[in-house]
Amino acid sequence: MSIYRHKCHAIPELNTASLPDLIFTILFFFMLVTNMRKVTVKVKYQVPQGKELTRLTKKSTNSYIYIGKPTAADGSVISNNTQIQLNDKLVNIDEVTKYMVEERKTMSAEDRKQMVVSIRADKSTPMGTITDVKQALRKANALNINLAATNQRN
Repeated sequence: MSIYRHKCHAIPELNTASLPDLIFTILFFFMLVTNMRKVTVKVKYQVPQGKELTRLTKKSTNSYIYIGKPTAADGSVISNNTQIQLNDKLVNIDEVTKYMVEERKTMSAEDRKQMVVSIRADKSTPMGTITDVKQALRKANALNINLAATNQRN
Protein backbone atom coordinates (compact mmCIF):
# COMPACT_ATOMS: atom_id res chain seq x y z
CA MET A 1 0.00 0.00 0.00
CA SER A 2 1.00 3.42 -0.76
CA ILE A 3 1.41 6.01 1.93
CA TYR A 4 -0.13 8.75 -0.18
CA ARG A 5 -3.69 8.46 -1.31
CA HIS A 6 -4.51 9.71 -4.74
CA LYS A 7 -7.85 11.42 -4.48
CA CYS A 8 -9.71 12.37 -7.55
CA HIS A 9 -10.00 16.17 -7.39
CA ALA A 10 -13.26 17.38 -8.92
CA ILE A 11 -13.52 20.86 -10.33
CA PRO A 12 -15.58 23.01 -7.96
CA GLU A 13 -18.90 24.25 -9.30
CA LEU A 14 -19.42 27.87 -10.28
CA ASN A 15 -20.66 29.99 -7.43
CA THR A 16 -23.87 31.67 -8.56
CA ALA A 17 -24.71 33.43 -5.29
CA SER A 18 -23.96 36.91 -6.68
CA LEU A 19 -25.68 36.33 -10.03
CA PRO A 20 -29.06 37.88 -9.02
CA ASP A 21 -27.27 41.02 -7.82
CA LEU A 22 -25.50 41.32 -11.15
CA ILE A 23 -28.71 40.82 -13.13
CA PHE A 24 -30.59 43.46 -11.12
CA THR A 25 -27.70 45.89 -11.50
CA ILE A 26 -27.72 45.48 -15.28
CA LEU A 27 -31.53 45.76 -15.35
CA PHE A 28 -31.36 48.97 -13.29
CA PHE A 29 -28.71 50.38 -15.64
CA PHE A 30 -30.85 49.74 -18.73
CA MET A 31 -33.89 51.27 -17.03
CA LEU A 32 -31.91 54.46 -16.44
CA VAL A 33 -30.40 54.89 -19.89
CA THR A 34 -33.33 53.73 -22.02
CA ASN A 35 -35.50 56.45 -23.52
CA MET A 36 -39.11 55.40 -23.91
CA ARG A 37 -40.62 56.70 -27.14
CA LYS A 38 -44.17 57.93 -26.76
CA VAL A 39 -45.02 58.46 -30.41
CA THR A 40 -43.96 56.62 -33.54
CA VAL A 41 -43.29 59.30 -36.15
CA LYS A 42 -45.08 58.44 -39.38
CA VAL A 43 -44.03 61.51 -41.36
CA LYS A 44 -40.60 62.43 -42.62
CA TYR A 45 -39.46 65.84 -41.50
CA GLN A 46 -36.18 67.69 -41.43
CA VAL A 47 -36.39 70.74 -39.20
CA PRO A 48 -34.95 74.00 -40.54
CA GLN A 49 -31.94 75.75 -39.07
CA GLY A 50 -32.33 78.74 -36.78
CA LYS A 51 -30.21 81.49 -35.28
CA GLU A 52 -31.78 82.24 -31.90
CA LEU A 53 -32.81 79.00 -30.21
CA THR A 54 -33.93 78.27 -26.65
CA ARG A 55 -34.50 74.97 -24.90
CA LEU A 56 -37.86 73.98 -23.48
CA THR A 57 -37.78 73.58 -19.72
CA LYS A 58 -40.83 71.50 -18.78
CA LYS A 59 -41.44 68.79 -21.35
CA SER A 60 -44.47 67.25 -19.62
CA THR A 61 -46.64 70.18 -20.75
CA ASN A 62 -45.57 69.89 -24.39
CA SER A 63 -47.77 68.57 -27.17
CA TYR A 64 -46.09 67.70 -30.44
CA ILE A 65 -47.45 68.15 -33.95
CA TYR A 66 -45.41 66.61 -36.76
CA ILE A 67 -45.85 67.94 -40.30
CA GLY A 68 -44.17 66.30 -43.29
CA LYS A 69 -44.43 63.69 -46.00
CA PRO A 70 -45.97 60.34 -44.93
CA THR A 71 -43.56 57.40 -44.70
CA ALA A 72 -43.85 53.63 -44.68
CA ALA A 73 -42.55 51.45 -41.85
CA ASP A 74 -39.14 51.15 -43.54
CA GLY A 75 -38.77 54.95 -43.76
CA SER A 76 -39.46 55.37 -47.45
CA VAL A 77 -41.68 58.28 -48.48
CA ILE A 78 -45.17 57.15 -49.60
CA SER A 79 -46.37 60.37 -51.25
CA ASN A 80 -45.33 63.99 -51.68
CA ASN A 81 -48.49 65.36 -50.03
CA THR A 82 -47.95 67.08 -46.70
CA GLN A 83 -49.57 65.29 -43.75
CA ILE A 84 -50.15 66.27 -40.11
CA GLN A 85 -49.50 63.74 -37.35
CA LEU A 86 -50.97 63.92 -33.85
CA ASN A 87 -49.90 61.10 -31.55
CA ASP A 88 -49.83 57.98 -33.72
CA LYS A 89 -52.33 58.92 -36.40
CA LEU A 90 -52.36 61.11 -39.48
CA VAL A 91 -55.11 63.74 -39.36
CA ASN A 92 -56.58 66.64 -41.32
CA ILE A 93 -56.34 70.26 -40.21
CA ASP A 94 -59.97 70.12 -39.02
CA GLU A 95 -59.11 67.52 -36.37
CA VAL A 96 -56.26 69.54 -34.81
CA THR A 97 -58.64 71.80 -32.85
CA LYS A 98 -60.61 68.85 -31.46
CA TYR A 99 -57.41 67.04 -30.45
CA MET A 100 -55.94 70.05 -28.66
CA VAL A 101 -59.17 70.69 -26.72
CA GLU A 102 -59.12 67.06 -25.55
CA GLU A 103 -55.42 67.34 -24.69
CA ARG A 104 -56.06 70.43 -22.54
CA LYS A 105 -58.85 68.64 -20.65
CA THR A 106 -56.47 65.90 -19.54
CA MET A 107 -54.00 68.38 -17.98
CA SER A 108 -54.16 69.90 -14.53
CA ALA A 109 -55.09 73.58 -14.11
CA GLU A 110 -51.52 74.80 -13.66
CA ASP A 111 -50.23 72.69 -16.56
CA ARG A 112 -52.85 74.24 -18.85
CA LYS A 113 -51.30 77.66 -18.23
CA GLN A 114 -47.85 76.32 -19.19
CA MET A 115 -49.02 74.22 -22.14
CA VAL A 116 -46.75 74.58 -25.18
CA VAL A 117 -47.49 73.16 -28.61
CA SER A 118 -44.31 72.24 -30.47
CA ILE A 119 -44.63 72.13 -34.24
CA ARG A 120 -41.99 69.96 -35.86
CA ALA A 121 -42.39 70.67 -39.55
CA ASP A 122 -40.28 69.71 -42.53
CA LYS A 123 -38.32 72.63 -43.93
CA SER A 124 -40.06 72.22 -47.30
CA THR A 125 -43.57 72.37 -45.78
CA PRO A 126 -45.67 75.13 -47.37
CA MET A 127 -46.18 78.09 -45.03
CA GLY A 128 -49.93 77.91 -45.75
CA THR A 129 -50.12 74.53 -43.99
CA ILE A 130 -48.29 75.86 -40.93
CA THR A 131 -50.57 78.93 -40.89
CA ASP A 132 -53.65 76.67 -41.04
CA VAL A 133 -52.33 74.62 -38.11
CA LYS A 134 -51.66 77.80 -36.13
CA GLN A 135 -55.22 79.03 -36.83
CA ALA A 136 -56.61 75.68 -35.60
CA LEU A 137 -54.48 75.99 -32.45
CA ARG A 138 -55.81 79.51 -31.91
CA LYS A 139 -59.40 78.15 -32.03
CA ALA A 140 -58.43 75.57 -29.41
CA ASN A 141 -56.98 78.35 -27.21
CA ALA A 142 -53.48 76.83 -27.43
CA LEU A 143 -51.60 80.10 -27.77
CA ASN A 144 -48.05 79.11 -26.77
CA ILE A 145 -46.52 77.71 -29.95
CA ASN A 146 -42.96 76.56 -30.47
CA LEU A 147 -41.44 75.91 -33.90
CA ALA A 148 -38.64 73.31 -33.74
CA ALA A 149 -35.30 74.08 -35.39
CA THR A 150 -31.65 73.01 -35.28
CA ASN A 151 -28.58 75.14 -34.70
CA GLN A 152 -27.33 77.03 -37.75
CA ARG A 153 -23.91 75.88 -38.86
CA ASN A 154 -21.38 78.54 -39.74
